Amino acid sequence: MLHFLTNLDKITRPTFLKMPGLIPVFIYSYGRKLYLSQLFKSIPKKKIEIPIECQREYLGIKFQSNLFNAAGIFKEVYGYELCYRQGAGAFLVGTITPRARQGNFKKGIKHPFVPLQQSHSAINWMGLPNVGIHEALSRISRIEKKSGCPIGISISLQPDMPADKAIIELIEVFKLIEQSQVDFIELNESCPNVEHSHSNEQIENLDKGLVQRLELISNKFLKKRHRTLPVIVKFSNDTEVAQVNQLVELLINLKFDGINFGNTSTKYSEIYNKLSRNDIRNFENFTQNFGGGVSGSVLREQSLLLCRDAKNCVQELRKETDFLVIRTGGIENSKDIFESNSIGVHLNQWFTGYFEAFSEYGHRCYSRVLK
Repeated sequence: MLHFLTNLDKITRPTFLKMPGLIPVFIYSYGRKLYLSQLFKSIPKKKIEIPIECQREYLGIKFQSNLFNAAGIFKEVYGYELCYRQGAGAFLVGTITPRARQGNFKKGIKHPFVPLQQSHSAINWMGLPNVGIHEALSRISRIEKKSGCPIGISISLQPDMPADKAIIELIEVFKLIEQSQVDFIELNESCPNVEHSHSNEQIENLDKGLVQRLELISNKFLKKRHRTLPVIVKFSNDTEVAQVNQLVELLINLKFDGINFGNTSTKYSEIYNKLSRNDIRNFENFTQNFGGGVSGSVLREQSLLLCRDAKNCVQELRKETDFLVIRTGGIENSKDIFESNSIGVHLNQWFTGYFEAFSEYGHRCYSRVLK
């Protein structure tokens, strides 16, 4: 079934994307759910081997490769065996909020999404749909973990409640995760598709609300951890370069374990200039009706730039062995991995690039890109 859907998409996508109005968004928003449901059921019969030089070990955790899925693919907490056998470095769940969320719905479309095919990118306005932390951890407890494929969980504040109450609830989520078989946490501070309560006050170019949240998490959880449970903070690809050094220094001082650049982008004017002209109509239709965040190759240069500055800052602070720099945004092929390696990025995550590689290589997408 999955092979059939992949081939069908290759044949029909050019026609579907030329349809008027929001028809392409409707087709791909619902088609994506069908595709994912089949993907999770399609598991390689044998584990696909990954070059040994791609293996990593950081903070006491072994990764069978330095590339794995970004948050947003495995929202339902299904697909661990698929990731392990394909050769993914980890299985990252979520993003998960303290309580379940239905996500965004507008103009008759649930979780709007559309590919920007010629630009090797995509745009979505999903709104953090997820099963909630209790159900997510219940499903994680039933996973039979394999060596080299740790479990990570991306978590976020509950976006539909006051910030002061949301952070208290989030700290309880950290404590619940510590009692589970999760190996690392990714704190999502970058989702553009939900509204958060943020302060407008700035502390040396950093949002005061962000600083206060991170300090509270540090004091209430990080400094009281009972086991090794790294916490990485994920920021948007729209982060200003001038903020990178301040963010890295802040996170290190607060005992966080890494930084990830980044999530999707909403800098539409800059993205517009990078798009193929064949994608502009769908891009404009989507942003005018939904907003949303853009992923894919149009983020490649910015994610590399942010990670380069982050890595340089870590080295200046002499923390290069125990503070991770993770790159997300525009990871698509072997060249992207090579560029990450060249600046000292520890791990890479992909989203749009994964589906493009899977469409081309099938279950050997990791081995081909990492070869």
